[in-house]
Amino acid sequence: MSEKLSEHFTLGECCRSETAQRHGIDNTATGEELENLKRVLENVIEPVRVHYGIPFTLNSGYRCQELNAAIGSSSNSQHCKGQAIDFEIPGIHNDKVARWIIDNLDYDQLILEFYDGVDPNSGWIHVSYVSVGENRNQALVYHGKQYTPFE
Repeated sequence: MSEKLSEHFTLGECCRSETAQRHGIDNTATGEELENLKRVLENVIEPVRVHYGIPFTLNSGYRCQELNAAIGSSSNSQHCKGQAIDFEIPGIHNDKVARWIIDNLDYDQLILEFYDGVDPNSGWIHVSYVSVGENRNQALVYHGKQYTPFE
């Protein structure tokens, strides 16, 4: 799964999951999910990587339904369609990265998850991309109890 999907990211990185490995789940994106991963990488993740110039790894990308159920995530998660990626950039506050995405890129949904506002390594950014003209450009913050608008 070392197939490059974009300049800096491979299929293996987008499908990697310790939970899938532990449970023997094949979490390989194919077909439409693979094409969706390429779109979110091209339109959001690569521009972030180029802008900051700092290598980073993806926390979560594609999740097949079996994996998604195993981790207790929502059955309609965009991760299952290959449309969402969770990430963080070492040493850069997640709210600054989120703000840059909001101000500069087209995206479907951005959620700043579990960021405490102090530790740059707290939380992560969930970002999804559907297609030109179909993205909601919805930005939210999630602290574990409720979603609020990102301001």
